[in-house]
Amino acid sequence: MAELSSRRFYLPALCVLVAIGAWTYHSRFVSIRIDGPEVDAKPFQTIWSDRKVLLVGIGDNITFGLGANSNEHSFFNRLRKNPSDELDELKGKSLSEVLPNLTSINFASSDSNSKQHTKTVEQSLSVQPADVFGIVILTTGGIDLVHSYGRSAPRECAMYGATMAQSQPWIASFRERLSIMLQLISERFPGGCEIYIADICFPSSEIGEKASIDLPPWKDGAAIHAAYNSVIHEVAQTHSNVHVVPINDVLLSYKMLARHFWKTIYNWSDPNHSFFTKIDNPNDQGYDVIRRTFLNAIADKTELRLGNTK
Repeated sequence: MAELSSRRFYLPALCVLVAIGAWTYHSRFVSIRIDGPEVDAKPFQTIWSDRKVLLVGIGDNITFGLGANSNEHSFFNRLRKNPSDELDELKGKSLSEVLPNLTSINFASSDSNSKQHTKTVEQSLSVQPADVFGIVILTTGGIDLVHSYGRSAPRECAMYGATMAQSQPWIASFRERLSIMLQLISERFPGGCEIYIADICFPSSEIGEKASIDLPPWKDGAAIHAAYNSVIHEVAQTHSNVHVVPINDVLLSYKMLARHFWKTIYNWSDPNHSFFTKIDNPNDQGYDVIRRTFLNAIADKTELRLGNTK
């Protein structure tokens, strides 16, 4: 009789544990609502400038928009113009609302690395007329870190699994490439430009030895990620027209960590938020968050709004 009672107790308990486990596994990958930084309406209530402005995208999966539900929902396109199904709180908050003579071109390509981005600037971004001001959106370096997902030996621009000692010359080369890239971009705009470069969002900053549940361990991943982001910040500081957009600080939760309440990235106000469909691609919610972060940075920093352009 005692054995039967024990079974009656343990079976429901087991079912509950299985259900919790299944919900936890599923919810790591699914977000139930949008969450991100607020965008103040005030900067978007008046025209910033009547100048001709060219919005340029250069970079990898993020600027390309891989993982967005539609082309309209890529963060670059959301920056430019509100999508037809825009959230009520973001309606009227886009660059086209405040820059009536805005045009755009996006050179970003999926799975491209920083070497390829330098070539893109050299070969595709032409010198603009003197009456055109540039706003350049740049995401670079992330693919350098994550490829080739541990499936092959680490090498420059495909560093996953490298040791810190191995990575030192590659980090130095990234510094040199980035300096050249930023200088080349500025030279393409004799009428002036601003470059908004994202730092790199990569899960190794929180989990160190294992950057993803789907990837092999990477002992030095966190340190190498930090070194790459340091390069971005340090090189940006040498150019007065370059601003770092801190998406690494904003995208604080990843699909495999959305239930890890013991981690510093856990968001107690919204434990369901989860931004990445895979390690190097935001999902639709992620692109909204990145859009908001860039929009806030541009509104805060741009000379077009502050009235300092010629």
